[in-house]
Amino acid sequence: MRPSVKRSALVGSIYFLAFATGVSAAHTIPAGTVLPVRLNATLSSATGHIGQTITARVMQNVPLPGGPSIDAGAKVIGHIVKVTPGSQASPASISIEFDTLETRGERIPITTNLRAIASFVAVEQAQIPDAGPDRGTPESAWTTTQVGGDAVYRGGGQVEGIHGTVGEPVAGGVLGHLYANPEGGCRGEINANDALQALWVFSSDACGAYGLPNLRIRTAGPTDPAGQIVFDSTMGPLTVRAGAGLLLRVNAAGVSGA
Repeated sequence: MRPSVKRSALVGSIYFLAFATGVSAAHTIPAGTVLPVRLNATLSSATGHIGQTITARVMQNVPLPGGPSIDAGAKVIGHIVKVTPGSQASPASISIEFDTLETRGERIPITTNLRAIASFVAVEQAQIPDAGPDRGTPESAWTTTQVGGDAVYRGGGQVEGIHGTVGEPVAGGVLGHLYANPEGGCRGEINANDALQALWVFSSDACGAYGLPNLRIRTAGPTDPAGQIVFDSTMGPLTVRAGAGLLLRVNAAGVSGA
């Protein structure tokens, strides 16, 4: 075979391997990967019904091993599994499941659990500088407080929490390591996935419900039935308004805790 033919064959082989690797990476979301999302429409025990589609928007670029990422703006799709309307005298409940990630025109099956949820108001507060609105200070230099308490020092600073330096600010949010929250029932890393995670407005140890006093997380979805997230009201109807933030995590089989 002539050298030019050998070179062409080699280049073709490299291209094929690179293409195959890219496809594989795009279709595999490692267990433990965090998806920070914002709910697109209100969840209501009064109006919701079984099979109703629910969607949420990925709010920050999500890094994946090997270089690819899930882009901010990708969509997580799910549905209502069960709903109990409730009344002023009895609690309501909503069971949901997110099972599809839609990104770059592809639909990828996923199973997720819920680590934390925050109201629209709590999400907005986490994006306002601690010192209040200041027209003289650019947003890139603000200091903000995450849902759960971590402090974000933008403009070259770090993210600081009760565990010390836990991450770094980036465009659209923060990257940080997850820490266990035994009191709330949340784990740290799973499956040795200690990569920096996209946490958006959430703290590294955020766990449970924030700014939603009428809501309890009965089941977070890590165990059978895997992927089912169940919310209860403390009393009466249950509403989670559009704009609420959720910190989802891709399930690892057979491991309990969000």
